[in-house]
Amino acid sequence: MGTSKQSFGLLFLVSILLSGNFFICRSLADGVTAEEARQLRDEVREMFYHAFDGYMEHAFPLDELRPLSCEGEDSLGGYALTLVDSLDTLALLGDRERFTTSVEWIGKNLQFDINKTVSVFETTIRVLGGLLSAHLIASDYATGMKIPSYDNQLLNLAEDLARRLLPAFDTPTGIPFGSVNLLHGVDEHESKAKLLYSPSFKCTFYSIFDLYIATIHFCNSSYAVFPYAIVFIFNLHGSAHSFLMSGDVDITSTAGGGTLTLEFGVLSRLTNDPIFEQVTKKAVLGIWARRSKLNLVGAHINVFTGEWTQKDAGIGTSIDSFYEYLLKASKMNWNLSDHNMIMLEDMYVEVNMDSAAIVWPLFNSLQAFWPGLQVLAGDIDPAVRTHAAFFSVWKRYGFTPEGFNLATLTIQQGQKSYPLRPELIESTYLLYKATRDPRYLDAGRDMVASLQYGTRCPCGYCHISDVEFHKKEDHMESFFLAETVKYLWLLFDLAVGPDNLVENGPYKYIFSTEGHLLPATPQISLKREHCSYFGAYCKDSDSKQGSETSGVSADPQETNGSKFYGSWVHTGFPSDSFLESTSVPGLIKGLCPGLTHGQKYGITYLPLVDTAPEDVSPTQKEPSQPTVVQSHSVVVVSDQGAHLIQSKPNSDHKNAQEVSPGRPESDPPKI
Repeated sequence: MGTSKQSFGLLFLVSILLSGNFFICRSLADGVTAEEARQLRDEVREMFYHAFDGYMEHAFPLDELRPLSCEGEDSLGGYALTLVDSLDTLALLGDRERFTTSVEWIGKNLQFDINKTVSVFETTIRVLGGLLSAHLIASDYATGMKIPSYDNQLLNLAEDLARRLLPAFDTPTGIPFGSVNLLHGVDEHESKAKLLYSPSFKCTFYSIFDLYIATIHFCNSSYAVFPYAIVFIFNLHGSAHSFLMSGDVDITSTAGGGTLTLEFGVLSRLTNDPIFEQVTKKAVLGIWARRSKLNLVGAHINVFTGEWTQKDAGIGTSIDSFYEYLLKASKMNWNLSDHNMIMLEDMYVEVNMDSAAIVWPLFNSLQAFWPGLQVLAGDIDPAVRTHAAFFSVWKRYGFTPEGFNLATLTIQQGQKSYPLRPELIESTYLLYKATRDPRYLDAGRDMVASLQYGTRCPCGYCHISDVEFHKKEDHMESFFLAETVKYLWLLFDLAVGPDNLVENGPYKYIFSTEGHLLPATPQISLKREHCSYFGAYCKDSDSKQGSETSGVSADPQETNGSKFYGSWVHTGFPSDSFLESTSVPGLIKGLCPGLTHGQKYGITYLPLVDTAPEDVSPTQKEPSQPTVVQSHSVVVVSDQGAHLIQSKPNSDHKNAQEVSPGRPESDPPKI
């Protein structure tokens, strides 16, 4: 696609938004001071507990809270959804008591052996992601929230749940069904949808962005004898799924089928079972393989035939998190595909995936995640411009409506609601983190004011059914606690001087599309890595297995240069006092086999150019020196790039030598 076509969307959007000075305007409020940021952080904390306590008192153990009537409702599967979705927010806030109590209750009471048909997408991002994130926090001393009594209960639940979702992936394309029964698997009618499908049994799909609730498209008149019609039903994450009214389902959204890789991939690494990652990777590649010649994907696809049933392409409803997970999987160092991210650049209107013709000049509220994704991709300047345009819509109404028509500068018919979405708030936080520009604190203050004065209800926070009149609706999605207040709190805590797991914790975290914390540890982010990271606890059997096989690793990449002393690992770090023996049964603390030398120490291996130093006879080595085995000569570049260490087979650390300062430098090391 040419640059002019790629840029048209943003130019079109900006030209419309700039048509009136009233629309994009700078905040007239004074900048947020450090003290005000502290007060706002504490106010957001109170917002979380107002909603969380309301849920626990009036709705728990049902899925979600009805904050106006102070009642509960089962909206997804009937498994305490809001509590599961809130776990890592409790940990982030440092609430050890409630985090511990919640984890223990879930471990003892939650079960998925129930006759419920659930959304694969929603169950994955909310429940599976919530369980995995909480497990990684509760099981690790380095997080500061380790629960002494915890014994992998959440991980066991996550594995059980994921195995119940696996039948959804049993399709010819590998792209999963939109729903699955947790007890019986894929519904009988759903699995027979393939028999009902015929090349001539097709519906004409039009854009869905102007639909009020649902639009019914009847099929080819020659098949009118069949009482089937396609109904688009929108869930509150914007992933539209298509259902045959008879109950037969063969259509799924791109986001619904392609936003599962992080949660399933993490589970594969934690359980050492590759099946979870394999099926979700196959689904993503199945979608990507069917992209258009313009490298665009549509919104809905038939899971049996791989045929696109709706060809609107964009970054909003039904597609949004597909692109999000392509980039975030690459940030986890997962080789998801050869095309980790196809940036749509400035295309913010929906176009036909084949022709790039504009379908609807519409701002969709789910697009507001895009500036945050641009930040993660390193495109800061475009992110600033995109955020400014999106935030101008918020400023106009106090919230972002689900749809805003760029041609008429009015709210799209039937899309007047604001269901407490976090996307724009997430982008605001990430932009402030990247730029420290105080305008984003001003934006955050406006958002807090809108939520407090417009959505606060007796027992929590309400949906807004009409952003023009701020009419409240008796519903509070679990993602309000998992994402919306989480990103607001992180924004102001960062301004004050961060003291939280994300900013000051031991790992770099990736946020899932539900805002769950997934650490990019070697255990999770590196391939073929079966142990763990410095300071963590590893299975004793893993280490012993590595030490009892002929003394050296069969794979030179997995030779750590570590010695095993009794029940713990000595790693050769300068300060051995850190590596204390532990009384935790079956676990050892330290650097475990499976990590390369470079992975352990944060260094990169480069091909050796010069000849290696002369060999040192094995008889000259001191017995106390550990042996490092390498299969070929390498140059090791340290974090500071100050020294290069040359080694060759059967050499020890005495062979290290400093490279002459006059030596030409190669490409900078990738740390």
